[in-house]
Amino acid sequence: MKYVAVTQPGGPEVLALREREQPKIAADEVLIRVAAAGVNRPDVQQRRGLYPPPLGACDTLGLDVAGVVETAGASVKWPVRGERVCALVNGGGYAEFCAVPAVQCMPLPDGFGFVQAAALPEALFTAWNNVIRLGRLAAGETLLVQGGTSGVGMAAIQLACLLRSACVLATVGTEQKARVARDIGASAAVLYTRADWPQQIRALTGGRGVDVILDAQAGPYTQKELDLLAPDGRLVLIASHLGAAAEVDVRDLVRRRLTLTGSTLRPRSPEYKGGIARELVAEVWSLLSRGAFKVNICATFPIEEVASAHALLDANQQVGKVVLIVAAELCDSQP
Repeated sequence: MKYVAVTQPGGPEVLALREREQPKIAADEVLIRVAAAGVNRPDVQQRRGLYPPPLGACDTLGLDVAGVVETAGASVKWPVRGERVCALVNGGGYAEFCAVPAVQCMPLPDGFGFVQAAALPEALFTAWNNVIRLGRLAAGETLLVQGGTSGVGMAAIQLACLLRSACVLATVGTEQKARVARDIGASAAVLYTRADWPQQIRALTGGRGVDVILDAQAGPYTQKELDLLAPDGRLVLIASHLGAAAEVDVRDLVRRRLTLTGSTLRPRSPEYKGGIARELVAEVWSLLSRGAFKVNICATFPIEEVASAHALLDANQQVGKVVLIVAAELCDSQP
């Protein structure tokens, strides 16, 4: 099969199409013939040599795919051969075939083709895990999403609005992105390029602060975000793009009963990820099928142009998800 290799750590130019044997599957796994694969920020970090795959995970890039089940393991009851699915995978998405635990697969939402479906798993799993599970966002609370027009950011905004009737605030890089964030449900969006963005957020809450913050920056942002939390607020970190270390006022954290937590989903067990998959299908799939939850595809690229897809993320110009077309003949036959 063809797959995308990282020839050495570096920029998009280090990505090259190569050939290797198709992956072997375990009894609880399925082999998916990949039609389309999502392109995500962790892929960029892995390409740069900053995010090595966990022990035992496939070293090929790609964390979410959509396609057709080619083979199912001996203990798998669903999905069966020929089933159209999307899945959060443990690596290996940038390839013609990908092995994945069956419990991490989900049916395509009604009316969805492979390209749309490939944009779902990584963003939805991450947003659900961190906003709903770890952030414990409750009905009517206020959520701040840092980077509101990333794939995860747009998923978080909509989950909070549609399922929790939350007031959602977002930070974004441009006025165009601010309009997009508001269009999908954010009450307000402020530019993080302005030094006074924390003051703007506090003013939007009438001085109270926010209940939950979802952030991938960390570093010097960390204490600024803790300062923005209301009593009993929760700050959930999913990356540390601005720095691995931060100086935190622990006394204030204790006094105001704040929670500072974080997560990486990729090393979690199939059982944990399977639980999220079931929750998403139960709670979100009907919203997708009737168009209440919007999926924004920023751009698509054939797998041969994977370097261009990564260059778009490197430039931070994307709004929503970037998707690789792996099997054009499958994607062309879908809605």
